[in-house]
Amino acid sequence: MVTALFPGSYDPITRGHIDVVKKAAQIFDKVYVVVMTNTSKNYLFTDEERADFARDALKDVENIEVLLKPEQLTVEVAHELGASAIVRGVRNSDDFRYEQQIAGINEEIASDVHTVLLFTDAKDSFIASSMIKEVAKFGGDISQFLPAKAAQALIKKMRQKDEK
Repeated sequence: MVTALFPGSYDPITRGHIDVVKKAAQIFDKVYVVVMTNTSKNYLFTDEERADFARDALKDVENIEVLLKPEQLTVEVAHELGASAIVRGVRNSDDFRYEQQIAGINEEIASDVHTVLLFTDAKDSFIASSMIKEVAKFGGDISQFLPAKAAQALIKKMRQKDEK
């Protein structure tokens, strides 16, 4: 059985994330979607909320399991789960360069875990959680970018922030 890890912050999970993980689920026997911590980001949602959105969005895909592993290195989580691949989504050339650097450092740390880059569908190539948050902040329609549960939570969260 070939197992892969699809790590991310998922604040919140987007249509682009879902596209990539479903592609990975067609390639690998088991895919762990792992909600992790990126220390350069300030999160809007808690770890548990982000995992819940991912679980809800991916509940119909049998070989996907959503886990919460904050405060760990990705390659350590891969070893812990028996994953031989780290799947990363690429939207554009900027993502490619960034992911190439991460893949390089991960392979230095754990040469037995390889990075697999999967491209998002062209219609999703512009979607970024940070942009969606901006659209939501100003009352724009985000329903086409996020799963329903995540979209509703983001709208609610933005309204709460505006009330403060």
